[in-house]
Amino acid sequence: MLTTMARQVAVIGSGFEWESAAEEIGRLLAERGCTVVTGGLGEVMAAAHRGAKSVGGTTLAILPGEDRRAANAWADHVVVTGIGHARNLAVVASGDAVIAVGGSYGTIAEIALALRLGRTVVALEGAPLVDGALQASSPAEAVEMALGNLG
Repeated sequence: MLTTMARQVAVIGSGFEWESAAEEIGRLLAERGCTVVTGGLGEVMAAAHRGAKSVGGTTLAILPGEDRRAANAWADHVVVTGIGHARNLAVVASGDAVIAVGGSYGTIAEIALALRLGRTVVALEGAPLVDGALQASSPAEAVEMALGNLG
């Protein structure tokens, strides 16, 4: 029997100052039935998972290290890669779309990889500006833009 896979959206970025926006994004995605995928650690990643879990959503953490216990407390499923920053490719490849909130060099790399893979990338609040990424002015707009481009 075939089943329909849930949509997965990767939320990327860093910075404690962006946690409120990331939490709202996670909540909005979960309310729309999406699994929230992150790099599984703190700040933006934990906030997106926390938002998803606040409404009963499902979360996936893709960790850079070798210890499942490093995942944030809101991670339902944990993938341990042991490949450091190279796990960024797995994070964005696992998303049907990508939303960037805040961030720095790792976020720039993730945005570039996602665009190379043909994923819709939506940048919000403090995310690095990268040609090809869409710009959103609110968490709700970011979610609408990300999901609106999925078939």
